[in-house]
Amino acid sequence: MAGTRGTGRRERLRAETTAEIKGTALELMGSGGPDAITLRAIAREMGMTANAIYGYFATRDDLVTALIADVYTALADAVEAAWSAAPADDPAAGIRAWAHAFRGWALANSEGFRLIYGDPVPGYRAPEGGAAPDAAQRVCVGIAGLAAAAWPQAGSPGADDDFTWADFDPGLLGKVRPAFPGLPPAGVALALRIWGRLHGLVSLEVYGHLRAQTTSPDRLFGAELAQLVRSLGLAAG
Repeated sequence: MAGTRGTGRRERLRAETTAEIKGTALELMGSGGPDAITLRAIAREMGMTANAIYGYFATRDDLVTALIADVYTALADAVEAAWSAAPADDPAAGIRAWAHAFRGWALANSEGFRLIYGDPVPGYRAPEGGAAPDAAQRVCVGIAGLAAAAWPQAGSPGADDDFTWADFDPGLLGKVRPAFPGLPPAGVALALRIWGRLHGLVSLEVYGHLRAQTTSPDRLFGAELAQLVRSLGLAAG
């Protein structure tokens, strides 16, 4: 029994230290940019020896990979929870819920947003297949779900929507097509355009580029979201 308690305590302490290392890495990135993520700098901030931190992450790239996986998973969890809580028969509500959850998460986790969507870590080499392929594709599939729900009202593809399956990544299609078999290639393109419109303003806000232009970035985002919903032929709500 004593040995079991000791093992459990060691595992708990290791998990707490691992979480602190990750949090410190994001704080360093927030204050000093991606160059600031080094194991030695993290060890110094935490009062650890450099050798001790290598017992948690053998290399800086291992740490960055773990961070990216955590961040993508947290984002996917946040937007999926918001979308699932919206009425299933109201695609406009689903888009609004997903969009506000995405913006809220990005503003509350700006360092994580910058890590996965903005500032590359110099010299970082992701493992084969990517740092977080499953979580990243969960986000993409969720956006495809927004397009799939809106597709019946979004209208027939026009001349500018003459897409084929060859226009998209096979890995993405391997997730999207089974989940939404009725969504045509133009629907996948619509999903990416929705993503671009929502991501653009959020990115500007996270990086502080809207501060000098508007005192109401939330109203600006809301107006863009309302226009997006109208452009899809959906009720604004």
